[in-house]
This record gives sequence, C-alpha cells and structure tokens, in this order.
Amino acid sequence: MSDKASCSGAEGRSLHLEDDTARNGEQQEETKSGALDNQDEEKKEENKDEQKMGEKKDEGKKEEKKEKKDEGKKEDTNDEEKKEEKQDEEKHDEEGNEVVDYSNVEVPSSLQSLCGYVETTLKPQGKIMAFNIEKEVFGADRSTFVLHEDITQFAGMEEIGATVVAVYMRCLYDLLREANMCSMVGFIDPAQVSANAGSLTDRSRIVASRLQKTDGEQIFMMPYNPGPGRKAPIWKTLPSTPKQPSSGECGYYVMRFMRDIIMDPSLEFEKKFAKGKDQAPYPQAAIDEVRKEWAEFVCLHMD
Repeated sequence: MSDKASCSGAEGRSLHLEDDTARNGEQQEETKSGALDNQDEEKKEENKDEQKMGEKKDEGKKEEKKEKKDEGKKEDTNDEEKKEEKQDEEKHDEEGNEVVDYSNVEVPSSLQSLCGYVETTLKPQGKIMAFNIEKEVFGADRSTFVLHEDITQFAGMEEIGATVVAVYMRCLYDLLREANMCSMVGFIDPAQVSANAGSLTDRSRIVASRLQKTDGEQIFMMPYNPGPGRKAPIWKTLPSTPKQPSSGECGYYVMRFMRDIIMDPSLEFEKKFAKGKDQAPYPQAAIDEVRKEWAEFVCLHMD
C-alpha cells in the first residue's frame, strides 16, 4: 500500500511540474508576444515620426522653391520695369520731346526720308515747311505751311487736315500742266471753303469768284468737309466709287479720287463711277501711291 502511495505522489508532482512548465512557457510566450507588439508599436511610432519629419522637409523645400519663384518673379518684374524705362527713354530726346520710331512703319521711301527730316531738323529746331501756292492753282496766291505733326499723322495713316490735301492739289497741278489739261480741270482751296473756314457768306463768295473766272467748260475739284451742320448738302451719288472703311481715311480718299479723275484725259469719271454696285475700299497700294507723290513733292522743300 505504501509503495503505491509513494508512487502516486511522484506522479502527482510530475504532473504539477509539467503544468507549471506549460504555464511558464505560455507566460514566456505571452511576454515575448507582448514585447514584440511593443517593439512593433515603437517602430510604427518611429516610422510616423520619420514620415512627419520627411513631410516637414518636403514642406520646407516647397517653401524654398516658392520663395525662389517669388524672387524670380520679382526679378522678372524689375527687368520688365527696366525695359519699359529704357524704352520710354528711347522714345524721348534729351529735352523730353517724344521721338517717333519709324523703323518698323511700312511707308514709301520718300515718306521715310521725310520722317527722318522731321526727327533731325523740324522738331529739334522748331521749324516748319513753308509753301507758296501760285495763283494759277487756286485763283489767288496762297501761302501755307506744313508742321511736323502733319507729316507724322500722314506717315501713320491718321486723319489729315485741309492743308495736307491742299499741298497735294498743288502737286497734282504739275501733272495737269504736263498733260496740258489746266484749262480742263481747276481747283478750289479746301482750307477756304470747308465748314469751319469762316462764315457761309465768305465761303460762298470764294466759290463764286473762282467759278466766274472760267469759260463754263472747266471741271473744279473742291474737297469739302461739311462739318456737323443742320442741313446736309445735296450730292449726286456715284455708287461705283470705292468706299472708305471709316471716317478717318476721308483725306486720303479725296486725294486718290482727284488723282483718278486727272489721270483720265477724257474726264468721263462721272460715267465711270455712276454705273455698277458699290466698290470695295481702295487697296493700301493705291493710297500709298498718293502718299508717295505727296512726300516726294514735300521733300523738294527740305532745306
């Protein structure tokens, strides 16, 4: 009986030892697992910290790039301002007068030369170009002058005044004389008969006086600007004449009309322009032809 009892106690201790060992193993495994979990959490935290640091570095780089871009924009702005200042300086002479750059302007060579004369002589020296228009042209001696503004406007295809047109009429008179057509075509000074040239009585007297000196067969060219009057003059419409695209080209078109009439010795312009539909505007080449002739005539009066 005693042997069995001792044997049974040994087995019991063995079982207890095995249970303790198992429990210790489980606890060790749990401890190891907990330690690994802690290590994983620590690594995650470290990764988060590293990621945050990387994001901060990226933000810093972005800020640096932005600052560099802003600095570049400021430099570009400064460069543009300097360029504009330089261009503004180039547009004015030492006395502050505006200097027109004609290098990129497409004008006839004679007009180009005249523009150069404006910049080298007329504007710096405050000169004008004087013209004496003979009695045969308008029926009485006429003195007039061209300012540098007239030439500048003419070169830029801007609206021109009666003086510029009158000077071209003097140029056309030479063509009439060469063609022996002075008895066929005459001129009336546009500067003396337009709406802003004195009273209606004075203008009417000038026209009547001019017409009384003819034999009734002569055609007169009288460029007329009616101005904003109450009553519109009654015109005979010639529908086939080229139509100017806007009101600013009227002076150039009048010059070209007069030239077209004079260049036809038969003077059948009324029949020519009375038939057909409205024509397109004059091509620029046709306008440049009269600009070239005007400039060549004016160039003859340069000092």
